[in-house]
Amino acid sequence: MTPLNADLHCHSTVSDGLLAPTEVVRRAVNNGVELLALTDHDELGGLAAARAEADAQDLRFLDGVEISVSWGDQTIHIVGLDVDPSDATLSAGLANVRSGRDARAQRIGEELERIGIHGALEGAQAYAGNPALVSRAHFARFMVATGVARDTASVFEHYLTPGKPGYVEHVWATLDEAVGWIHAAGGVAVIAHPGRYRLPEAEMTRFYDHFRDLGGEGIEVVSGAHSPSQVRDYARIARRYGFAASRASDFHGVGESPVDLGRASALPPDLEPIWLRFL
Repeated sequence: MTPLNADLHCHSTVSDGLLAPTEVVRRAVNNGVELLALTDHDELGGLAAARAEADAQDLRFLDGVEISVSWGDQTIHIVGLDVDPSDATLSAGLANVRSGRDARAQRIGEELERIGIHGALEGAQAYAGNPALVSRAHFARFMVATGVARDTASVFEHYLTPGKPGYVEHVWATLDEAVGWIHAAGGVAVIAHPGRYRLPEAEMTRFYDHFRDLGGEGIEVVSGAHSPSQVRDYARIARRYGFAASRASDFHGVGESPVDLGRASALPPDLEPIWLRFL
């Protein structure tokens, strides 16, 4: 059987992507994607337009979201797939998370101003398609455009990660809240790009245990952020915990994302693809 070309994690201009929701769908279709989930950060605002375009293009589509979660001193992301965008519990929870983003953006701008990078907040806002959701990626694009750094990866490395001068700690949703909101909206919860988290192995084990105990269903085994060795590592985690496996590009835009829509590697064949729960 030919594997389904499913891409279950990507972003639009409603959060920190470079393409509008309809453009994301059209690019996915052109790249041969057969099942797509749009998963903007803490935001559902692009789903109606994306779904309408997907219907017009005869593309199977899942309403999704990526929720920011605080775990200790780390930010971890949980993807919700096949959620009901009209669910009041999910909508209220995300609104509360977004309310904290404005304050964080203001503080990032102040920290960058302190080290001589002027007008960063206004610059980041100019790159944000959604003025209610200014992210670190928007600051990074401004800093590349003004010559502070050569690319967005360098901005994150030198300015916007823990211990760097533009990093601002923030308390997001709890893991219990995020998984609860996703389940209240009828969706399934998936750990996003686990290879990006810098936690000791014992702490990641505690995280996986808690996620499983909350009824979390899946893990991104294949992600645009994962190396082949990491794919093998997270395949082992999926087997150990009984998680279904997700496949995703985590596409934000051409030139920024290492993997284009629909171009992530295939899942290891013995794993349960999470999309079997939606087809």
